[in-house]
This record gives sequence, C-alpha cells and structure tokens, in this order.
Amino acid sequence: VQLVQSGAELRNPGASVKVSCKASGYTFTRYYIDWVRQAPGQGLEWMGRIDPEDGGTKYAEKFQGRVTFTADTSTRTAYVELSSLRSEDTAVYHCARTTGSGDDYWGQGTQVTVSS
Repeated sequence: VQLVQSGAELRNPGASVKVSCKASGYTFTRYYIDWVRQAPGQGLEWMGRIDPEDGGTKYAEKFQGRVTFTADTSTRTAYVELSSLRSEDTAVYHCARTTGSGDDYWGQGTQVTVSS
C-alpha cells in the first residue's frame, strides 16, 4: 500500500491550493481517505474524510465552506482543495487510508506555506 502526495506549495493569502494523494496497492474504493494537517509546533488536526466509492464527504466543522474533498477513481487519486488561505493554514497536509479502527497508511505529507 502506498499513498503518494504532490509536492510542496507556496501561496499568497486569499489564494487556493489543491493537494493530491495517489493510492496504489489496494482497492481504492474500499477505504475512506482522511485528510489531516499539522501546523508548526501543533498537533495533528483532522480535516475530514471522503469515501472514494461514492464521493461522500464529511468535513470538520472548522473547515466547512472552505475545504473540498474529491476523488477520481479512474486515477485512484484523492484531492483536498482549501480556499481563502491565511497564514494559519501553513502546515503539512497528509492523506491517510482509514479502516474501522484508525488510519493505517499515510502519505508522505505536503508542505503548504501561505505567505505574502
């Protein structure tokens, strides 16, 4: 099982960013994908999850209206898009495969830096 994420991104405040997570080694539609971020000096923060089988999503309340999860089953890739970026969104963003008892495989992380 592998989850390979896209490279680091630098954005200005107010812009949007889209991070990808390409899955391999398992049946993509059988597991949810969680998105989690970690800001400098902070703990892990769960952003939400997507069911690649039907595109169903659940967003953490904090990100409602500003984040969008999508999944392309033809390329086995999940995406997170975050809009109206602010400096507090500077973090490492991770995707993770979710089982009934937690996240068992993680992407390598994508650094997103928001700075003018």
